[in-house]
Amino acid sequence: MSYYKHHIFFCLNQRDNNEAACAQHDSQGAFEHCKAAVKKAGLNGPGGVRVNKAGCLDRCAGGPVAVVYPEAVWYSFVDKTDIDEIVQSHLRDGAPVERLRLAPDVGR
Repeated sequence: MSYYKHHIFFCLNQRDNNEAACAQHDSQGAFEHCKAAVKKAGLNGPGGVRVNKAGCLDRCAGGPVAVVYPEAVWYSFVDKTDIDEIVQSHLRDGAPVERLRLAPDVGR
């Protein structure tokens, strides 16, 4: 058994050359909101959910992005409501949010 049931990584990458990057879409705010929502739901800690920052996940064209492991489900999101849905449906109940899944061919 894994130390955490789920790991969610948020790309917080920022580029100085005006190329697309998740930081342009307030990925830091989404990360912070997710961390607070996971804690509020009592999902954090060993056996639960770990919310992590990540550098470039190389899927910039779909940004902002997050990925949930161990299932390797990639998400693109717009606002805090989307993050709440990921927390409740996927991280709490184990059902990925299909409408927020990032298309498999989206890359940099």
